[in-house]
Amino acid sequence: MRFEYYHAGLEDVPKLSVDGLVPGSVHFSHWQGNETPATVKADSSTEIALNVVASPAREELTQGIELVTNNHFDTDGVLSVWTMLTGVRALDLRAALVAAAEAGDFSANTGAQGIRASLVLQGGDGFVPDAGVASPLARHLARGADVDEARAYALVLPEVKRVVTRTDDYEDLWRDEWERIELSLESFARGASRVEEDAETGLSVVTLGRDLYGARGFSPTRQAAPYTAITEHARGRVYLIALPLAEGWGYRVDYPYYSWAETVVRPPVTRTDFAPVIRQLDELEQNREGHWQLDTEGLSSAFNFVDAAGLLRASSLAPDVVAAHLRAALGTRAGSSAAVS
Repeated sequence: MRFEYYHAGLEDVPKLSVDGLVPGSVHFSHWQGNETPATVKADSSTEIALNVVASPAREELTQGIELVTNNHFDTDGVLSVWTMLTGVRALDLRAALVAAAEAGDFSANTGAQGIRASLVLQGGDGFVPDAGVASPLARHLARGADVDEARAYALVLPEVKRVVTRTDDYEDLWRDEWERIELSLESFARGASRVEEDAETGLSVVTLGRDLYGARGFSPTRQAAPYTAITEHARGRVYLIALPLAEGWGYRVDYPYYSWAETVVRPPVTRTDFAPVIRQLDELEQNREGHWQLDTEGLSSAFNFVDAAGLLRASSLAPDVVAAHLRAALGTRAGSSAAVS
């Protein structure tokens, strides 16, 4: 098999679409709208690819097609492609590959090695450069130059086995982000950051500790939230995340970080029309330097409180006030909703 990053010239060429969805292809993907055969479906596209190469019906599943493609670069995409190209030999690394893929796509705490491997390939919760791919490995191999997604695949695919089996060899590429993740996990362990669950409405109120911010930690203007630690501790179907800012609390509301994908083991999450809540919060809001708005930037984002530049601002509203409005909305399922699986 061979890999070619998707471009318009492949539109009418028979191909296997792994992870992303591209037109005119056989799907092995967990993205919404996929037509992946039920016999190989799994939560991550990497696990789907592993199921394909392990299947006695592999030739039937792939229809004899040799071209593998994808339309974006991330950990799950890279590992899906690598698995299809490597074939049955990839099965020896199944646990390590799935751990890295789920750490990358779902911010899942799959263990130090899986998280670190994903940090090498994709990067973490940290700042994303203005140009090119954020992959620390791709940028390292390109000697610091910006690289596009097609070039990033060419650079990192030969390194995948070493990344997932000898992850410590790449410590310079994962150390800083890993320390931030450790800091956030420790913050929850100490109780400085905490989660309050409302089983009736499925709301997780996540209050982040001030110890997470500063020289060693996260910056609210550069990093959205410590996703891995939140995923480890929050159990609801909606997360209200309160971030400590100098002037008060900043807010973002997210769905679980796997909820954008079609999953098998992880349960589907129903999305709610939060427009009425946003209007209510804006009416109560006293800080006119910011506004409550729907957030469509992230695959699992719902809404937040930001300024005109899209940066988090401190709201005048206390966490319990925002939480009360969310509980009311989730309790009644106000407005229209669509199931996301």
